[in-house]
This record gives sequence, C-alpha cells and structure tokens, in this order.
Amino acid sequence: MFNFYFGVGFALVNFILFLLCYKWFGKTGLFAWIAAATILANLQVVKTIEMFGLVMTLGNVIYGTIYLATDLINEKYGEKDAKRAVWFGFFTLIMTTIIMQLVLVFEPHESDFAQPHLEALFGLMPRLALGSLTAYLISQYLDVKLFAAIKRKFSRPDQLWIRNNGSTMVSQLIDTLIFCTIAFAGVYSWDVWIQIFFTTYVIKFVVSAASTPFIYIARNFKHPEEAQKPGV
Repeated sequence: MFNFYFGVGFALVNFILFLLCYKWFGKTGLFAWIAAATILANLQVVKTIEMFGLVMTLGNVIYGTIYLATDLINEKYGEKDAKRAVWFGFFTLIMTTIIMQLVLVFEPHESDFAQPHLEALFGLMPRLALGSLTAYLISQYLDVKLFAAIKRKFSRPDQLWIRNNGSTMVSQLIDTLIFCTIAFAGVYSWDVWIQIFFTTYVIKFVVSAASTPFIYIARNFKHPEEAQKPGV
C-alpha cells in the first residue's frame, strides 16, 4: 500500500507545483510547465512499479498535467494559444531527444561514471520519444479541438468540469493506445503490456478527475496578459 499512499501525495505535489507555476508566472509559466512535463514524463516512464498487484509505469501524473495546462490555456486564452502550447511541448521533446543522443556519442573519460546511467535513461529515449511524440501530437490536438467543441455546447463557467474531463478522457485513451503500442509492444510480454495499457489509462483517468478542483482554482488567478484577450 506504500506506493498507493505515496502516489496520492506525489500527485498532490504535482498539482500544487502546477498552481504555483501559473500563479507566479502566468501564461508563460504554463508554457514552461508543458516543456518541463514532456521531458519529465519521458524520464519517469522508464520506471515500472506495482500497485494493487498490477504493473504500471511512472510519468502518468506529470503527463496528465500537460492536459490540465493546455485546457487551462484553451479556457482562458483561446484555442490558438492552446495549439501553440502543444507545438511548444512537441519541440521541447524533439530538442531533448536530439541533444541527449548526441551527448551519448561522446567517448567518456576513464574516470567517468555517468555514461552507463545516461545510457540507461536516454538510450531508450528514441523509441519512447517516437511513441510519446506521436501520441502527444495526435492526442493533444484532439484534446484542444474537443475542448473547443464541448465549450461551444457547455459554455457556462460552472461547466468547466465537463469541458476539461470530457476532452481529456477521450484524448488520453487515444494517447495511451498509441504510446503503449509504439513504446512497449515487443518489449514486454502481452500480459504485461495489457496491464501497462490498462493501468496507464486508469491512472490518467483518475488524475484527470482529481485535477478538476485545481483547474477551477487556476482559472481564478488573474494576470496582466488576460487584459489583451477580448472576452476573457
């Protein structure tokens, strides 16, 4: 049960740091959060844990906050800025992958101790990055489009939970299917793959629902750049 209780606290820390990032740095903070979260999620995903007898990977909580960030941008600054945020995260992951692959090519000094650890983390990154980039771009664009479409039908301020959860839960299902197929098919046995797919989506589903109060809190934060957006 340790992983469960620690996981609850871990998720709470992620949400609080997300709120602080937006509170202190505004829309720029959301873009920065998306950039950091795309990298951290792809580092955390190489670690597998067990919870309730099921195998799962880390990275789902921080990855779920990316949807929280893009939905908040969509809500407060519009669909155009949300799409820019998606592309910003996409570029960040490509940049990280290219740079770290080049870093691994350098011949280490005989006193170096970091090379095997870097290879353990970033040696898998091309495949993980391919899965993540494909899943990220498709699912995030779907999320932005769904959020905007749902907002046209459920536009009241108190219906934000419908816009947020409705768009996120559908897009994350697509994201999980694409990522798990590209990143883990053939790496793990079929039984383990099914467990990872199922638990990954369930965790994302729970994270999305748990993040709802935090997007309401964040929406109430006011920043100078909002004055430039008519109707905000």
